[in-house]
Amino acid sequence: MRHAQRGRKLGRTTSHRLAMFRNQLTSLVIHERIVTTLPKAKELRPLAEKLVTRGKAGSVADRRQVARVLHDREHVKKLFDDISPRFADRAGGYLRIVKLGPRQGDGAETAALQFVDYDPDRGAPAPEADDKKAKGKAKGADKGDEKDKTAEKGKAGRKARAAAETRAPKSKAPKSKPPAKGSPEPKGKAKGKAKSEKSGDR
Repeated sequence: MRHAQRGRKLGRTTSHRLAMFRNQLTSLVIHERIVTTLPKAKELRPLAEKLVTRGKAGSVADRRQVARVLHDREHVKKLFDDISPRFADRAGGYLRIVKLGPRQGDGAETAALQFVDYDPDRGAPAPEADDKKAKGKAKGADKGDEKDKTAEKGKAGRKARAAAETRAPKSKAPKSKPPAKGSPEPKGKAKGKAKSEKSGDR
């Protein structure tokens, strides 16, 4: 009988369970919302709320205790400088569990663990970045249009040349007429005949 035994083992050893909680807490600080099974969310909520309470205190000792769970300094900085100040006037209850129904596949009850002031658009990029992206896309579209125009001009020029070649009659080279009788032969041919006659005399 497990009388007065608090906590869920979740089918894991102690080291595996603690490592899983560290990973989930890190994801919760980064995204401010995670989706997991309902028993895991119930076990994780008090751990996450204790981290937020330490973040509200903000002492060096609290930072060191939080760094034992969140191993990245950037995540510790976000918890102390961004998340915890939002709950300065709230005495506990920083997170809520939203049930999402059974999971497809094994039917496990799933839930979303999120901060009560969770805003999905909080991490959206600044409008300036959107403008830069839009300008870059417009420049790329203009370059593409110019390339298309030059390609079309090249095709039109090639077609015009081909049409002109087909229409123009082919100029025939004049045939050389045989020399008339009694006309003097060219000098080259006369020299060749003289040489052949000399070789015959020898």
